[in-house]
Amino acid sequence: MIRNENSKHLFQKARRYMPGGVNSPVRAFQAVGEDPIFISRGKGSHLYDVDGNEYLDYVCSWGPLILGHLYPDIITSLRAVLEEGTSFGAPTEGEITLASLIVNAIPSVERVRLVSSGTEAAMSAVRVARAFTGRKKIVKFAGCYHGHADGFLVQAGSGALTLGTPSSPGVPEEIGSLTMVLPYNDADAARSAFQEEGEEIAAVIVEPVAANMGVVPPRPGFMETLREVTTKSSSLLIFDEVITGFRLAYGGAQGFYGIEPDLTCLGKIIGGGLPVGAYGGKREIMDLVAPAGPVYQAGTLSGNPLAVQAGITALQRLAEGNPGLYMELEQKAAYLETGLLEAARESGVPLQVNRAASLLSLFFTGSAVHNLEDALRSDQQKYKIFFKKMLAEGIYLPPSQFEAIFLSTAHSEEDLKRTVRAARKAFKE
Repeated sequence: MIRNENSKHLFQKARRYMPGGVNSPVRAFQAVGEDPIFISRGKGSHLYDVDGNEYLDYVCSWGPLILGHLYPDIITSLRAVLEEGTSFGAPTEGEITLASLIVNAIPSVERVRLVSSGTEAAMSAVRVARAFTGRKKIVKFAGCYHGHADGFLVQAGSGALTLGTPSSPGVPEEIGSLTMVLPYNDADAARSAFQEEGEEIAAVIVEPVAANMGVVPPRPGFMETLREVTTKSSSLLIFDEVITGFRLAYGGAQGFYGIEPDLTCLGKIIGGGLPVGAYGGKREIMDLVAPAGPVYQAGTLSGNPLAVQAGITALQRLAEGNPGLYMELEQKAAYLETGLLEAARESGVPLQVNRAASLLSLFFTGSAVHNLEDALRSDQQKYKIFFKKMLAEGIYLPPSQFEAIFLSTAHSEEDLKRTVRAARKAFKE
């Protein structure tokens, strides 16, 4: 039995001071009809809440914690930085180190600018793309989420879907009209759009693996088509790798799939669990960014010493462990995928598990999920029930059908077996 008295008390208090009682919508647990759990600490693959409950964590701070909670080397390096200062508003050597790690890991990135969030990275990348091409329109895909900048909140995924508001009030129609929305995984739709309006399109922005309508990998030929049509029309291809960067492979999804974009957005893992974002790409594009060029973008806490050091430590560990570390994550994720499917099949529960490396999602449907329309056919009520039953067993899953499950190197074989046992019990019930 999960105790929740302290969490309920804190949520009541939080609603007096914060919209909805949270600082990011999905944390409110609205999609699963529960009050949120307030976390007190994490360690390895586990979370502990303010009521003393322990959970196996499959959210991992929504992706950054690929090495698990309280990874010792990161904590040690942060303590060292804290002795020197937390923020200077001036260049530090650590910024160069983190930038060089990113540039050396991702061949398409020749210059990189550190920022403070994935939203900021995507917003800035689009601005540079418009400046480079001299065009206004961008293409995004239904169900893909690129942060909450105005131009992206058109058929957005993630929390916007969870709350039933795929478009947000407060976004002027004039801005929304510059965003063309196409179905994800539909290569023909992309070709048609570029045949009709290719000369007006500045860029295509896409999650190479969609992870904000649940995990939806690209179908064969889809990314290749995007690369082909953008090149032919002198548009730019932007990969939003805030989630997939350094998770699918050390070189990101672009290395995993062998497709080079013109610009890349990063976040999450490159901050080692602290707030960070980045955008980068070809030298001639990125040299338009101030102060090298006229495209203005700035940030008081960009390149924050703590976030930079955590990111350096995380990327160095991933580099040292590459490729064995990624092979280990692949094996763990494959085991979990197979175990969940078998458990559902035993109980006659229709289930699709979409997976790309250590990212996966459960869809309660009998048909394959390749795009937003498919994802929306999944039985969200069943996911809601499944979430509650798993939580009662101490398994902390994403509190939304449209979010991803994340694995870390800290998840043990016993953790995975425990999860499959809990799922088998939940499916039977």
